[in-house]
Amino acid sequence: MGYRVVVLEADPRSPAGQVADEQIEAAYDDAAALDLLAERCAAVTTEFENVPAGSLERLARRLPVHPSAAAVSVTQERIAEKSFLREQGFSTAEFAPVRQADDVERAIAATGLPAVLKTARLGYDGKGQAVVDSPEEARAAFTRFGGVPCILERRLALETEISVVLARGADGQVVSFPAGENEHRNGILHTTTVPARLPAELAAEAARRASAVAERLGYVGVLGVEMFVADGGRLFVNELAPRPHNSGHFTLDACSVDQFELQLRAL
Repeated sequence: MGYRVVVLEADPRSPAGQVADEQIEAAYDDAAALDLLAERCAAVTTEFENVPAGSLERLARRLPVHPSAAAVSVTQERIAEKSFLREQGFSTAEFAPVRQADDVERAIAATGLPAVLKTARLGYDGKGQAVVDSPEEARAAFTRFGGVPCILERRLALETEISVVLARGADGQVVSFPAGENEHRNGILHTTTVPARLPAELAAEAARRASAVAERLGYVGVLGVEMFVADGGRLFVNELAPRPHNSGHFTLDACSVDQFELQLRAL
């Protein structure tokens, strides 16, 4: 598209750095490196949700940053994410925070069993997650996770998992790809079938719900909205990915505009 690209990443062998015009080798919270990035760039976006929100706030004082620090901070902490979704009226699995071992019984009373205990931060591809069927298993999992803040979620009667990958511009315009049907193996996404094998009305509702999530977040950029179809065909929002999503990689070969180009267009 004719743009020069600068990557900020500590790993000198980073994949993006190898194809970018320039790489700044530094940690994501290195103030001098962030200031250098701001000098070199007209706008900044992020590749995944674990970039510190404070770094994005520092950059945003000098140039456009999308998605915003506020939006990313919601998506990088599961308790905040689920609380935001529930407060905005979106259906989620029943959940409760577990910040210390004494919270386990209260959380189980709120969610019921079986349930899934997840670390509030940094869990992905099934990491930092444990299915629990008793208070004893929940306490053991909490200890195994190092006593870090966690969230306990009711284990739904899952029929399928789907995801909607969309892009939202600063003007509020939203475009979305067809919902994908995801199959996981060992907690890792194995295949995505597009379009998802869903009734047309349910697929349309998934797209509407994903668009509404992006609007409520004030989101700008590409967003992956993961949802469960469970409990007799009901939709539950599971997680938000503030970036191009692995279920959207088909767009590189199957679509006229792929999710990575949409990220740049939105920026």
